[in-house]
This record gives sequence, structure tokens and C-alpha cells, in this order.
Amino acid sequence: MLGACAGLTALGADAARPRGGSEAAAAQTTARARPAATPSPTPTPKPTPRPAAWTQGKLTATEKPVKELSQLAPPPPPKSIALTLDDGPHPKWTPRILDLLAEEQVHATFFIVGAQVKEHPKLARRIADAGHQICNHTETHPMSIASLSGKRVRKEIGDAHDRIADATGVVPQFFRSPGGAWSKTVLEVTAEKGMLPIDWAVDPRDWARPGAGRIRKALLKGKDGEILLCHDGGGDRSQTLKALQDVIPKLKKRGLTFVAL
Repeated sequence: MLGACAGLTALGADAARPRGGSEAAAAQTTARARPAATPSPTPTPKPTPRPAAWTQGKLTATEKPVKELSQLAPPPPPKSIALTLDDGPHPKWTPRILDLLAEEQVHATFFIVGAQVKEHPKLARRIADAGHQICNHTETHPMSIASLSGKRVRKEIGDAHDRIADATGVVPQFFRSPGGAWSKTVLEVTAEKGMLPIDWAVDPRDWARPGAGRIRKALLKGKDGEILLCHDGGGDRSQTLKALQDVIPKLKKRGLTFVAL
């Protein structure tokens, strides 16, 4: 019995050993010669809409174009105010305004121009990555958009829509017409693209560079539920930046909370 057990044990041990000789060498050589698997490329994320700060659902509007936050459904919480910035991204002023917003822990709404996004795609992405809302402000900013043909309006809004989504990863949900110029066609194309038309309640006319003091005075009149209009592009925005450095903390001290659309 002991001998038989010993024989069975030896047999089991032999069966567990790897094959030796030329067969083992061939197996090892074959394994080493196998080419490494090529990793699959990481797919580019599909652009998606960015919800408003106060709801995950898609907003609707009780008035079009929207001039105040109360005209959005659902509306934001009480004591909310929205800072919007047009005409960027600008290589000099947009980064400075982004730095200020980061310092004040404020999220804003940027209405950006497709042609500017083409020139500064990384800066457009920086705006999005900082958590600000990204919106459509046409491809070339035509001030006469309300009198343009339907074909041209669709191209201005559609080209910007695609360019902004590709550069930032955010599908615009809001549109602002250059100069606040609206027409039936502009409103129809805005709706076709699934966007809400946005105007403003407070305009300090900072684009005209009236002086930081005048810009500051106008913005400080902003109240609960209002949309403030400013610009980070389209020219020298040093006055806008200087005014915002004072306006943002003062409005916050009043108990107002800045929200992005």
C-alpha cells in the first residue's frame, strides 16, 4: 500500500510539472514573439448641454427674450443675480476676468462668438472647464442680424453652435442676439437649435468705455433676479474689469448670489 501511494504521488507530481525540453522552449519562444496589443484610442466625449446652476432639468421661458431670471421656469432661488459677459473669448481680458471670478468664487454666463472661438479654442475650453455657462452669440457678431435673410441667420447661429460645442464640449442652451436685435426669424432659429433667447435687465454700456465709475454705478443698481450685461471681448475691457472688481464683492455683501444660467 505504501508503495502504491508513493507511486500515485510521484505520478501526480509529474503531471503538475511543466513540459520540459524542446516543447517548453518552443512555447516560451512563441509567447515572446506575440505582438503587443494596440490600445484603443480614447473616444472624444460627445458635447452635452450644461444645466443651469439651480436645476438639472431643461429650462423654459415665460417671456422671450428673457430679461429677468423670474421669466425662467423653474426660476432660481430668491436673492439670485446673473452676470453675463459677451463677445469673447479675448486673449487679454477674458483670462483676467476668469481670474477675478475664480477669486470671488462666482460663476458667470459667457455668450461667446464663433470666430473668436476659432482663434482661441483653448481659452474657450478654459471658460467651460472653470464651470461657467457657455452660450451662443453668433459666428461673426453681425449687428444687423435682425434684417438678415433666414439663410444667413441660420448660418450665423448654426456655425457658432457647432464650433462652440466642438471646442468646449458644451452644447449651448442659450442665445443672445448681437446688440439685442431680435426678429421673428432670429427667435425661430434660436428655438430650432433648442436654445432660449436671453436679453438683460441692467446695461452699463461698458462696450462704449464710459469710465469704470459709470460702469460700477450702473451695475450696483442690479437687484434680485436681474441679468447684468458686461463684455469680456470686442476691445479694451480694462474699465469693465476694474468696475467688476468692486461690484462683485459689494453685491455679494448685499446677500445676492451670482448664478450661471
